[in-house]
Amino acid sequence: MSKTEEFFNHITEGNKTKGDFIPIGAAMLDGETVTGAHIKIPLKTMNRHGLIAGATGTGKTKSLQVFAENLSDKGIPVLLMDIKGDLSGIAKPSPGHPKIDERHEKIGLPFEPKNFPVEILTLSEQDGVRLRATVSEFGPVLLSRILDLTEAQSGVIAVLFQYCDDNKLPILDLKDFKKILHYATNEGKQEFTEAYGRISTASTGAILRKIIELEQQGADLFFGETSFDTQDLLRIDEDGRGYINIIRLTDIQDRPKLFSTFMLSLLAEIYSTFPEQGDSDRPELIMFIDEAHLIFNEASKPLINQIESIVKLIRSKGVGLYFVTQNPTDVPEAVLGQLGLKVQHALRAFTAKDRKAIKLTAQNYPDSDYYNTTDVLTSLGIGEALVSALDEKGRPTPLAATMMRAPMSRMDVLTDLELGELLSKSKLVKKYNRTVDRESAYEMLNEKIEKAEAEEAKEQAKKEREALKKAESKHKTTSTRRRSSTRMNPIVKVLTSATFIRSVFGILTKVMKK
Repeated sequence: MSKTEEFFNHITEGNKTKGDFIPIGAAMLDGETVTGAHIKIPLKTMNRHGLIAGATGTGKTKSLQVFAENLSDKGIPVLLMDIKGDLSGIAKPSPGHPKIDERHEKIGLPFEPKNFPVEILTLSEQDGVRLRATVSEFGPVLLSRILDLTEAQSGVIAVLFQYCDDNKLPILDLKDFKKILHYATNEGKQEFTEAYGRISTASTGAILRKIIELEQQGADLFFGETSFDTQDLLRIDEDGRGYINIIRLTDIQDRPKLFSTFMLSLLAEIYSTFPEQGDSDRPELIMFIDEAHLIFNEASKPLINQIESIVKLIRSKGVGLYFVTQNPTDVPEAVLGQLGLKVQHALRAFTAKDRKAIKLTAQNYPDSDYYNTTDVLTSLGIGEALVSALDEKGRPTPLAATMMRAPMSRMDVLTDLELGELLSKSKLVKKYNRTVDRESAYEMLNEKIEKAEAEEAKEQAKKEREALKKAESKHKTTSTRRRSSTRMNPIVKVLTSATFIRSVFGILTKVMKK
């Protein structure tokens, strides 16, 4: 048996599957494609998460596209976080090309140009279905971790949320949250102190600064209503294909705080609302997070711990997470260790640091009798990758340098006209692209403050009226007394009159003369 035949048996035996699967390409040996040695990813293990890595221009995005298309064809919805803005072409069929035909002939898989059901979503003011969530939906724990708060500050957040729950004050957006922060240490200080204990102005000031930082990254557009229902990510079209939901993130590349805030919110909502799947034969939803380093580079330790926890737990909900980045070292080890599928495109060794990174990357893959992993990593061509997956029993499949199949849809972006046409047919645009500003904590607290101020003014006016009335009464009494003291008794008045005096003196004079 030749080395090629031996290798063929090695690959096909290791890629046997009884259930449904996705064929992503054919294995390569010594730089040549072994036709028919197909690399299959069992749907059963797609919720075990994965990694697509490689240097710029080596084909990561196209591999992501291949996975999304094939999952959609299997009736599995997909969520793509499109940082570079080059995935919307999935909505249109590939125009085809002789090189694509040549590639698929080598692989031994048919090529069928087709478009896929696509929904365009957005976090910002770009065209698309608006994604929003309320602050209340975040809850105190997640909000504290996103803001990277201290234990004392997290305690303040918990108290504020409890106060709002007790008083039925909806916290919908950041305006609401800033209002309750201000109220707790100003107009409502006494109320908070009596019911919940004293809240430090230093803590609320620090929290407010973190909120403002989040606002500067555009989070005020994300927080609010109408909240996005994660069940709308699970739609299937009339042909039984899963929708490919593409979140346009091209305008928030320099705002990783907003990106990570949204991602954690979405994952937390999915985990809390999706039912337990157990050991299902197929996932419910697959998420691809492009340029994943944007999350981890700016993430605090509590935030990374939160991501690690969600990665471990969300698998039971039938959800698979796939991180797309340049180097596996961009992903924390605690997260990397949870990833069952790894698709590693070429790495380039331009510096000593690059060579060191390549050696570390090679250690993430199973040993192989057919490859020197370190050498292969630097010799792979565009659209080729080292693939290590899990079989249906959860065991690693044989490591294979793989020629990846080409996307069936267009490998570029939609024009403005095409995008407008797509959005005009969207049911979700009609559902979510209207701004709702119902009465919430901001308005309710303002009303409460105004009522308190009105009551205070009314009480003050009453006191002033009573004081004025009392003063007037006192003045009247004093005036009366003065008039009484100066009024002469009639008898005295007669006795003191001039006539009376002259009469008395006249009588006395006559008596003396006698």
